[in-house]
Amino acid sequence: MSDITIYHNPKCGTSRNVLQGLRDGGVEPTVIEYLKTPPDRATLKQLIAAMGVPVRDVIRAKETLYKELGLDDPALNDEQLLDAMLAHPILINRPIVVAPKGTMLVRPSERLAEIFP
Repeated sequence: MSDITIYHNPKCGTSRNVLQGLRDGGVEPTVIEYLKTPPDRATLKQLIAAMGVPVRDVIRAKETLYKELGLDDPALNDEQLLDAMLAHPILINRPIVVAPKGTMLVRPSERLAEIFP
């Protein structure tokens, strides 16, 4: 088992590139296809806290549901945004990589070098 985990969507080019970058670096990470196995609230909050970013930074604003659900409303609080991501995991931006050097939303894929040699 690897000490690196990737929250992965195989349909996402950036996510595929990051996974390949890890493998090219000699690591077989733990792969969590988060659309099939979404994180629970505690895990999602823990990931966001470890990244040190606002909850809104982890929502995929390009997703059609983002506007449909009114998530562009700046009055929404973190718990409401988390509720939306938990109800619709497609709204969780990807890939999120958890490595010994830190946890990061690796977009663009070149950011992988910041936490993975």
